[in-house]
Amino acid sequence: MNILLELFVVTFRVLWAFVLAAAKWLVRPKEKSVAGQVCLITGAGSGLGRLFALEFARRRARLVLWDINTQSNEETAGMVRHIYREVAQAAATSRAGEGEKDALPRCDLQVYTYTCDVGKRENVYSTAERVRKEVGEVSVLVNNAGVVSGHHLLECPDELIERTMMVNCHAHFWTTKAFLPKMLEMNHGHIVTVASSLGLFSTAGVEDYCASKFGAVGFHESLSHELKAAEKDGIKTTLVCPYLVDTGMFRGCRIRKEIEPFLPPLKPEYCVKQAMRAILTDQPMICTPRLMYMVTFMKSILPFEAVVCMYRFLGADKCMYPFIAQRKQATNNNEAKNGI
Repeated sequence: MNILLELFVVTFRVLWAFVLAAAKWLVRPKEKSVAGQVCLITGAGSGLGRLFALEFARRRARLVLWDINTQSNEETAGMVRHIYREVAQAAATSRAGEGEKDALPRCDLQVYTYTCDVGKRENVYSTAERVRKEVGEVSVLVNNAGVVSGHHLLECPDELIERTMMVNCHAHFWTTKAFLPKMLEMNHGHIVTVASSLGLFSTAGVEDYCASKFGAVGFHESLSHELKAAEKDGIKTTLVCPYLVDTGMFRGCRIRKEIEPFLPPLKPEYCVKQAMRAILTDQPMICTPRLMYMVTFMKSILPFEAVVCMYRFLGADKCMYPFIAQRKQATNNNEAKNGI
């Protein structure tokens, strides 16, 4: 009898979850504040990582920027400091015009940069220890760093496959292990996994990249369930799965030309703004564009041969081949230039 009662309660909760999800489509949830909180972003030197840094800076978070490229990381820090100055001026104007009571609260706006190769476990742990000593405990962790080899499986050196897995997947384990204990102690924090639509469904020619992103998605989902099982509801998680983003990472990737106008590469700014909205409203997952939800659903219910037919119609089955060809051409040109 008890199991029947529990089944009824579970059914009600499932239906209620649908109602709440529909309500969020109609009424935009209020965004939470991250002012004064320490936000760490990996791969902050360029692309989405840089844009995430600028968005968090506008919301007055204290930023910790990690990247393997010291120069580009410092360039991002310079942009962040410029935003901080603008925010400080706006806050001063607010205090002068509205009085201290209604003004924006004061925050210690600083940005810290660290050169870190997230593909190396010990480098992650040692840099994380420096962050704890020099900055403090991290409240928001954005696992964004990513690489792509750009080779067919049988042409891809083992070292590049290992590198892709280390940076795109294994690094998430190490950064999370470094900063999650304090989040658990405080029952407060937010872990963001920047994955890819290729972590939900795959395509030909980028086996290592797809495997690494599938791994990142699996890690994130399992971690989310573990936090729920431990009843640590103060720690939020957000999985970000964008379609092809126009950052140059997959330059040359092409789907069927008749379909391209309806599914063009995403502008990085749009992708990050959508992700920020999801993060600040504690949304568990965000796919951009929304069509990706439908593609994922269809891939889950259709027979494999039906999925193949759909891929071929869209030109998605070999969409990475032009990208791989360009990477190969660039590699050959560099080897010829260097006399290799």
